[in-house]
Amino acid sequence: MTEAAARRAPGAPCWVSLIVHGLSATEEFYGRLFGWEFRPGPEELGPYVRALLHGKEVAGIGQLPPGRHLPIAWTTYLASEDADATAEAIRSCGGTVAVGPIDAGRAGRLAIASDPGGAVFGVWQPGEHLGTALAGTPGTPVWNELVTRETSSVAKFYQAVFGFDTEAVVSADFDYQTLSLAGRPVAALHGVGHGLPRDRGPHWMTYFEVADTDEAAARVVELGGQVIQPPREASGGRLATVADPEGAVFTIQRTSEH
Repeated sequence: MTEAAARRAPGAPCWVSLIVHGLSATEEFYGRLFGWEFRPGPEELGPYVRALLHGKEVAGIGQLPPGRHLPIAWTTYLASEDADATAEAIRSCGGTVAVGPIDAGRAGRLAIASDPGGAVFGVWQPGEHLGTALAGTPGTPVWNELVTRETSSVAKFYQAVFGFDTEAVVSADFDYQTLSLAGRPVAALHGVGHGLPRDRGPHWMTYFEVADTDEAAARVVELGGQVIQPPREASGGRLATVADPEGAVFTIQRTSEH
């Protein structure tokens, strides 16, 4: 278990959040799945809570205003030293800024944007809130990956906006690029071509660490969610793709010991 509440390098994933219709039911689901407890978040964000594990902030959950029907999905936030400058770079590189930049009180400043392929992500300029404050323990975000049609064109967008170094996995049948900052992998791009879910389009996937992937997948179903891809072995460990009762898709992973 490691502390992670340091100021992230610009571009590094630093926070994940979910906006849902039923806040209390969603708290119940993730509380029972991951052992999260909840504390009210910045009032400026409306009905919003921060999820805590061992007293450390690990994720955010908010409630959609009545009558709003947006896709229910986990959003990956990438760190920025200047959200306004990042928003300008997103626009000039072919992306779209849908929300903000706006202040979240003293916590920080945020924007919600999408890349040229349509995948939604957040931008977080930290104030008092640096981001996820715990790493490596079950119930914490462990990886963030963009699932898209093909990586070559969208990689240029993320390189230009955030300064990532990219490294492609050289394989005839596997389109995968790692995004690194100062030599450290922080996220990845995964091109799946026609394997992209029609109902979702390109999207950022959040991976959460679990103690036992098979047990956690069964627990998701018990709690009213569903298994999208059953537990399987992958290079990073044993993982499964699941959805919560409102349909927000995420991956659970038991990271293999290195």
